[in-house]
Amino acid sequence: MSIDLTGLGSVADLATTVIGKIWPDKSAQEQQQLAAAVAMVQGQLDINKVEAANPSIFTSGWRPAVGWVCALALLYQYLLKPLIAFGFFASGHPIPPMPGIDDNLWQLMLGMLGMGGLRTFEKVKGAA
Repeated sequence: MSIDLTGLGSVADLATTVIGKIWPDKSAQEQQQLAAAVAMVQGQLDINKVEAANPSIFTSGWRPAVGWVCALALLYQYLLKPLIAFGFFASGHPIPPMPGIDDNLWQLMLGMLGMGGLRTFEKVKGAA
């Protein structure tokens, strides 16, 4: 046990507290944010497991249905649409531009595949 006769110890403690309030420790904040992100991802994984185990097609079947819609839309956008347009053009009957699908389809598909959370997983594992 040390005795602070000069009072500098309590001044130093006060200064440390004030500095900690003004400039908080980044590593502690990052650990809290990472823990919150991991908890959120784990919660979603638990929900996914419960939904997938449900015998009702309306509960467990929506992910595969959206997946097949995405797959068919990508098939149309990047394979069928260009082949159909080329076929008409090659036969001498060019057609007006066919409607396309925007990039939102990729966002939906990548989110369904869980690729949006890959960076969080890398951070959890300590990858730079």
